[in-house]
Amino acid sequence: MSGKNRYRLLGLTLVLRGGFNLLSAVTLGPELYLIWFVGTTILKTLSMLGLIYAVQEEIQQRYARTIDSLSNGFLIRDRRGYVIVANERCARLLGCNKPSDLIGRHVSELLPGLTRQMADDYFRRFEAPGAEYPVVETAMFTLHNGHKLPVEMLASPYVERGRLYCLVQLLDISERKKKDDLLYRAARIDPVTGFFNRHAMSQRLAEAVENAAATEGECALLFIDLDKFKRVNDSFGHAAGDELLRQAAGRLHDVLRPQDVMARFGGDEFIVLIPGLPRGAAEQMAADCAGQVIAAMATCFNVSHHMIGVSASVGVACYPMHGGDSNTLVRNADIAMYEAKKSGRGELRFFNDAMNASAKDALVIDGALRGAIEAGEFHLVYQAITNARTGKLTKVEALLRWDSALLGRVAPDRFIPVAEDSGMIVEIGTWVLEEACRQVACWQPGELGDITLSINVSAWQLADPAFVGLVHQALERHDLPARQLELELTERVLIDDGGTVREVLAQLRTLGVGISLDDFGTGYSSLSYLTQFQLNTLKIDRAFVMDIEHSERSNNLVHAIIAMGHSLGLQLVAEGVETAGQAAILEKMGCHYLQGYHISRPIPPDELQVFADKLPAQPLVDNFVI
Repeated sequence: MSGKNRYRLLGLTLVLRGGFNLLSAVTLGPELYLIWFVGTTILKTLSMLGLIYAVQEEIQQRYARTIDSLSNGFLIRDRRGYVIVANERCARLLGCNKPSDLIGRHVSELLPGLTRQMADDYFRRFEAPGAEYPVVETAMFTLHNGHKLPVEMLASPYVERGRLYCLVQLLDISERKKKDDLLYRAARIDPVTGFFNRHAMSQRLAEAVENAAATEGECALLFIDLDKFKRVNDSFGHAAGDELLRQAAGRLHDVLRPQDVMARFGGDEFIVLIPGLPRGAAEQMAADCAGQVIAAMATCFNVSHHMIGVSASVGVACYPMHGGDSNTLVRNADIAMYEAKKSGRGELRFFNDAMNASAKDALVIDGALRGAIEAGEFHLVYQAITNARTGKLTKVEALLRWDSALLGRVAPDRFIPVAEDSGMIVEIGTWVLEEACRQVACWQPGELGDITLSINVSAWQLADPAFVGLVHQALERHDLPARQLELELTERVLIDDGGTVREVLAQLRTLGVGISLDDFGTGYSSLSYLTQFQLNTLKIDRAFVMDIEHSERSNNLVHAIIAMGHSLGLQLVAEGVETAGQAAILEKMGCHYLQGYHISRPIPPDELQVFADKLPAQPLVDNFVI
């Protein structure tokens, strides 16, 4: 009676029953048996009912405390959708002050977005035969205060007194949702640009192809590469490179339609998906978009207080013309992009089957190249370059040849571009430099002791910080004077990275190595190269030499190149001399050196020695060795 107010009635009943028993024991007589029996029965009944109530109350309180102690929300609803039990956590999750605010209310009243029909449909799942429990679902609740609550619901059936109820646990998964969102972003969003990454684009492209197949429509894929991006990283650091990527991504996004999808595919490569196009529209839409992309990249970027210019090479593949699945489209667009880069960069190319054959051939060559040096499959041949006036052998050009154990003899125009794309040209170029210098050292005691060696050098080699050191070491190792080495560059090398090339060439000039500009006249032929890079030699391309006997235009052009070279103090070498008439015209124009099949084909080093011994001391121009 003193401990719990709700048990005072039970305590009073027990006191009365005890007192009545004591009183009956003292005064009990035969005439009072009936009164004793009635009184005892009443008091016993009241005390038993009180005890039953107390036990039930304790069980209910323990049950309520257990539910309230749960860290998750908990409620029980009946078939009609009304809440009959709820705990404190559930009340707080649903924006109420206490559990009693929930009890007796329909669940649709607690959540604005929930209808009675939805609540009834949810309950029917517990009556379905073969259902497995608990039923686990995630949902986003919208509360009356407008807040969003992500929850996980674990529901199970519960039968009491023959009636079916639903027990539901509500787990607040806000923190888990944040982590899931972060993981989702990490898995699908590029951290540098903030746009889709490769994985996300693969999914979107697969969906676009599936939709195009279902609707007999088309879609287009643009594979975009930023030209000369590596130079930015090397010159200004990766932070500047990331900033350039962000700006480039922003420009790409600005030229796209709202329904188009853009992703950074990796490195300096981007992919643009143009989905949902009607039949026959993909190629034109892709061409228009690619034109806008190339134009958008043409303006310089302001990065780290420097104006940096890059261009974009774009390859295009369209569904279904260029591939029937997402992987094929990506591969073919990538192949087309590389063809665009080979065409001069800042260009657009659509995929065609010939590109695929070329790409497969390049893949096979790439694999075979990787072990070619160790297997001893490379060798050098040498083409004579003679003095146009005296016929004396004064120079030779070292030319690389490859006899592959797998592919047989592979022409240089097949394997050199592959080696440049893969970067293996640096290792191969180092081998050529070492082998050619070794050979010239072997000629030292004979007639070829003072001959000048000409070697072709790629842009990859010039970009290698160790290149100048390799040249110096090769000359020292074979005891060759630097004046006997001449490095041939193409105009493309000078265009790609003028500042870096200028610095490397200055170091080579300091060593005493000669610099030659190969194939002059076929590229941009900017006269500024002749002053910026302090060249020693110009090589006139064979395309002009072959027509000088029959084309006045070619004749005049070659004459102008020779005159310009003379005025700048440059040595001139005519390539592709195949007839005595060409040799005579070039000698008369004042060309210094001749190279071509009319002089000699590329031959092994031992044959070159024989060739040099047979040359007449003062040959006429129509008397060259073939």
